[in-house]
Amino acid sequence: MPQMAPLSWLNLFLFFIMIFLIFNSLNFFYFNKSFKSLEKKTSKLLNKISWKW
Repeated sequence: MPQMAPLSWLNLFLFFIMIFLIFNSLNFFYFNKSFKSLEKKTSKLLNKISWKW
């Protein structure tokens, strides 16, 4: 099995780091929006419910 040149390892490392950062940033902004909308829905629902404890 042939060995890879160090430059190829560096390119591969940078490629995976970029994919990792893009994936994490997309997930952060997607879930940030969805949690805000979910928070609004739950607050409206909780205001309608009258707890009888």
